[in-house]
Amino acid sequence: MNTTDANQAQQSNTHVLMVLTSHDKLGDTGEKTGFWLEEFAAPYYQLIDAGFTVTLASVLGGQPPLDPKSAEADFQTDATRRFEQDTKSQQILATTTKLNLVNANDYAAVFYPGGHGPLWDLTHNQDSISLISTFIQQNKPVAVVCHATAVLLNVKDSDGNALVKGKKIAGFTNSEEQAVQLTDIVPFLLEDELIKQGASYQKGDDWSSFVVEDGNIISGQNPASSAEAATRLIKRLS
Repeated sequence: MNTTDANQAQQSNTHVLMVLTSHDKLGDTGEKTGFWLEEFAAPYYQLIDAGFTVTLASVLGGQPPLDPKSAEADFQTDATRRFEQDTKSQQILATTTKLNLVNANDYAAVFYPGGHGPLWDLTHNQDSISLISTFIQQNKPVAVVCHATAVLLNVKDSDGNALVKGKKIAGFTNSEEQAVQLTDIVPFLLEDELIKQGASYQKGDDWSSFVVEDGNIISGQNPASSAEAATRLIKRLS
């Protein structure tokens, strides 16, 4: 390995990619969706505070859509309030890299925040599927939270089986979807699809933090799980 390669490898060890949705329509309801603010802000600041450089990407690049409900007062946390005052990070979020321009070799790990948006635009996105496959092949961690667990559904392992088959995986539960009254709006129920793909689906109490790890996959159940998922990721990278 020459000096340039060594420097690039060392640099990639401190770089984490975060991939967000670009989808803003909540089915045919006429309402907006997107990414969930806490699920972005909590891991973003944990990673930065731990000394990592975070690159933000989204399907279309530019400003990813925020689920307006996640900006309501009831859902604010220390991390979301910090982001509200952080004009530099707001500008970084407004200029995300287009997903198809991202190279997995440049990063030590990837984190996918949820919100309902990923169900529509990231589940079948070939750039995302290829990216996750490469991270797994390179023995690098992939962290997902809430509805973003859907990004794993169409990824295959080296034998051509579903990546989630036989693995302990968490994601937004059917009962949580029912509680937010979107069971009939979403394109599929994440819990059901994970089980169909052969995952060993795991869940905790609704709305409480619940995170599981299996191999290089770290998955959290809901918004409350985003901080713990980031903590687990940082432990892996340290």
